[in-house]
Amino acid sequence: MLLGGVICIQPQVRQAQSQPVAVETDLEREIRNVMEKGINLAERKRQIPAIATAFSRYTVPERARRLAALCYLKTLGTLFVPMDLAEIALAETGGHGLSGKAISVKGALGVWQLMPYRAKSHGFSPDEMLNDEKCADAAVRELASKLIMAKGNLNRAKKLYCGAGPDADAYEVRRRQYRKEILEELNNRGQNQAEIEIKGVVQPS
Repeated sequence: MLLGGVICIQPQVRQAQSQPVAVETDLEREIRNVMEKGINLAERKRQIPAIATAFSRYTVPERARRLAALCYLKTLGTLFVPMDLAEIALAETGGHGLSGKAISVKGALGVWQLMPYRAKSHGFSPDEMLNDEKCADAAVRELASKLIMAKGNLNRAKKLYCGAGPDADAYEVRRRQYRKEILEELNNRGQNQAEIEIKGVVQPS
C-alpha cells in the first residue's frame, strides 16, 4: 500500500552596495549553503549515476536519469543527500514504475506519494504532486518535518514519512532494501573507478 506524507529554503535578498556587485545565482546560493553545512558536494554528485542505475531497473533510462537529477538538485542546501530522496521514491512507487501519475488507494499522489493534505501543508496543490519537480520539493519538506518529529533521527524520520503501524513497518523493509541496492551500485562504481585509475598509472613492464 502506498502512503505518503513530505524543506523549503527561502532565498535571502542581499542589500545593494554602492559599488556594483555580482548577483548570486540560485545554484551558487545552493552550493554555498551546502558548503556551509559541511556536506561534501563531490559525494552528492557521486551518488547521481548510482541512483540513476537503480532507478533504471524500475523505469526507462531517460526518466531514471531525470529523477536522479531531481534527487540531487532538490536536496542541495538541505540536511539530506540525494540517496535519501531516492530510496523514498523507490519505496513509494518503485513497484509502479516510479510513475508521476501514481495514486494510492488512500489518495497519496506522485512519485513521492504525498497525501493531498500534506501537500497543501507545504504550499502545494494536490494536482501539483503529479509534477515530478514539485512533488520532489514537497517530499523534501515532508521529510524535514518528520526529522523534527523524530528529534533528528533520520532513519526514524524516513519511517514516519510513511506513517505508523504495519504498513509503515513493511515500507521500512522496502526502503532499506532499496537503499542497499543504491549502496551496492555506489560500491561497484567505486571499485571500477579504482581499477581504471590503477590501469592508468601502472603500466605493464
